[in-house]
Amino acid sequence: MSTPADRIAWMRISSCYLPLANPISDAKVLTGRQKPMTEIAMLFVELQTEQGHEGLGLSYSKRAGGPGQFAHAQEIAPNLIGEDPNDIARLWDKLCWAGASVGRSGLSTQAIGAFDVALWDVKARRANLSLAKLLGAHRESVRCYNTSGGFLHTPIDQLKMNAAASVARGIGGIKLKVGQPDGRIDMQRVQAVREHLGDGVPLMVDANQQWDRPTAQRMCRALEGFNLVWIEEPLDAYDHEGHAALAQQFDTPIATGEMLTSAGEHWDLIRHRAADYLMPDGPRVGGITPFLKVAGLAHHAGLMLAPHFAMELHVHLAAAYPTEPWVEHFEWLEPLFNERIEIANGRMLVPTRPGLGLSLSEQARAWTRERAEVGARV
Repeated sequence: MSTPADRIAWMRISSCYLPLANPISDAKVLTGRQKPMTEIAMLFVELQTEQGHEGLGLSYSKRAGGPGQFAHAQEIAPNLIGEDPNDIARLWDKLCWAGASVGRSGLSTQAIGAFDVALWDVKARRANLSLAKLLGAHRESVRCYNTSGGFLHTPIDQLKMNAAASVARGIGGIKLKVGQPDGRIDMQRVQAVREHLGDGVPLMVDANQQWDRPTAQRMCRALEGFNLVWIEEPLDAYDHEGHAALAQQFDTPIATGEMLTSAGEHWDLIRHRAADYLMPDGPRVGGITPFLKVAGLAHHAGLMLAPHFAMELHVHLAAAYPTEPWVEHFEWLEPLFNERIEIANGRMLVPTRPGLGLSLSEQARAWTRERAEVGARV
């Protein structure tokens, strides 16, 4: 006898603002395009089915967009009540078309991402599998690198201390922000950290899209001698031809993709051969469902993978990628959850708890500014 189909009964949508201890500056701040980042707007979806299965999903926005994501999520959420939570791909399309008049990428699909992650969390929890195992894991740990200690506002001495502390903690690589108006300052900072850590520690740099083509050409050439894992976002995120030219010309791999907001945008980047490392962001592309499409395209094209931010989600997705990936270590989101990800020997251990293996902390509840409920709890 077949098991009766389960149905989505209830959801809580929460808009939570995570404060940062210090204002964060990268090259976009130095060019005047953005203000220093002081908080991260998190969008959480908690979901329950008629049979009592539960799931947690997340998305986020930096500097702007948090209220918009919450408003869009609140507006489209009723479309899921009464639906079978197993039909994740169909439900993604349903939510997408429910708000298609404002587009099928960007803020609207980033709001969908929180629902999509919650649905995958339900499915994995019900199967008593971690998300990585449900998707089909290739490994039990992934290489990880730290970014949070390498921002442009950090003095060189502190930069070296932060990098050494991360390595001592067991993190595998260090990423430094570059993009100073004076490129010589970038070179001094990269050289100081490379000399401090030695040649054996993987080192990456990130220009956050702030170089023009001539500057990127000169800087990539100057950085070749530091044996970097990659140079990230040397050009505007949508300059696929420019990125492709750099990737073809230089030995140091080019990494980009974090700012793209759909599987279609990633396909455009991939077909231009504009990256050696693809850096999709699960919440930004609309959740796990479109991320898996991006990962399939990337693997078919022979690209390496390094998902952007949100390690709590991406450690699972990276574990399911066929070739060895990198995951970005950011401790910023840790206060939001009761659980912690373990780091050892340069690698991030994939959690074995069912689903994402996450539950919201009391601190996350305290930082919540808006919430809405749809349906009725079982």
